[in-house]
Amino acid sequence: MTERKYDKYFIKYGLNTPVVPDSRPILARMDDDLAKGSNFYLIHWVEPGFADILGDYPYAGHPPHIHKYAELLIHVGNDPKNPMDLGAEVEMYMGPELERHTFTESTVIWIPPNFIHSPWRPLRIDRPFLFIEINQGPVHTEKFFPQLLPKEARDRIDWSMWQDKGF
Repeated sequence: MTERKYDKYFIKYGLNTPVVPDSRPILARMDDDLAKGSNFYLIHWVEPGFADILGDYPYAGHPPHIHKYAELLIHVGNDPKNPMDLGAEVEMYMGPELERHTFTESTVIWIPPNFIHSPWRPLRIDRPFLFIEINQGPVHTEKFFPQLLPKEARDRIDWSMWQDKGF
């Protein structure tokens, strides 16, 4: 097939982009390396069993961290007859005091630049939902704050999965 002038604007994860090693079922991933001028975007399914890789103890999940740029974490239920029903229960900790929030509805979490957030993890998943991460910068950055977690939680985390990048 002959390449057309605007084919470069149709990005298909894994077809005309590199596949990034990841255990999540990724639908789309973008950043400035793939399309100059693009912010960082990641869209993946969260399926039953997803929380198993994060752990089932208090403060399990993606450890407390910040990003250089603002971030949106979008949780979208997949029932078109009841789009606000997430089909899951998710917990998210916010701020240096790790204030705990839980939700069961389709939800967007706004995270300002350099704002400490997480752990994030699903507590219950009745049916898959979409998770969309938008970092409002060209690349994904993270700086972790393990000292905010209780020692028992810190000791249970595989820190090889959670490395500072871009700081």
